[in-house]
Amino acid sequence: MIEINNISKAFNGKAVLKEISAQFQKGETNLIIGGSGTGKSVLLKCMIGLVKPDQGNVLYNGRDFYNCDKETQQSIRREMGVLFQGGALFDSKTVEENVRFPLDMLTSQSTEEKQERVAFCLQRVGLEQAAKRMPSEISGGMKKRVGIARAIVMNPAYLFCDEPNSGLDPLTSVKIDELIKEITDEYQITTIIITHDMNSVMEIGQNIMFLYQGDKLWEGVNSEITKTTVPELKEFLFSNKLLREMQG
Repeated sequence: MIEINNISKAFNGKAVLKEISAQFQKGETNLIIGGSGTGKSVLLKCMIGLVKPDQGNVLYNGRDFYNCDKETQQSIRREMGVLFQGGALFDSKTVEENVRFPLDMLTSQSTEEKQERVAFCLQRVGLEQAAKRMPSEISGGMKKRVGIARAIVMNPAYLFCDEPNSGLDPLTSVKIDELIKEITDEYQITTIIITHDMNSVMEIGQNIMFLYQGDKLWEGVNSEITKTTVPELKEFLFSNKLLREMQG
């Protein structure tokens, strides 16, 4: 479980996050939604240590990430897997080299052990036949799956996904959602997904938090979200519905 308590962050005097608190449960897909500039990505960065909050703490199974010794903090970092928005693949490395990168950097495993783990992760995301290809030789959806394989290669307890469906067509987006949900269930990972995709919300949103201008205005499950009385969330939902209709 991940618990955040009173997380606040400001840049140049402008508040981006305002005392955000929440719990994210193990084995569930936890979604953070909202429009552009609402603080979603900043919150994720605070949770994984890329941005230090001005106030509040982040607990990983009771361990205070920002108020612990360096060894404990490094241990927590090794339990994280991150799928970045653009995939963040190394153009000069093959698919399997991209997936193996965390193992090369953070473990002392033998070459055989690394190859076995990489092969397993690529098989798990359906890319075993693409191991020797370069990122420039594969599609956007395949790049996202490579990113997922790399994110799980260290067998993480916590998986963070920043806009996993960004730039993908609707069918591929559904497949990526299904893959993330399957992996979360199968390995009982605490998964946090930053998204503005309403299809993701309705299909895999077990726990959803809505941010608006740095405030948490709503929290619940996908079966409840369309019943909301929060005006800002209703506007967000309506805008997404119009967008889907236009795309359809």
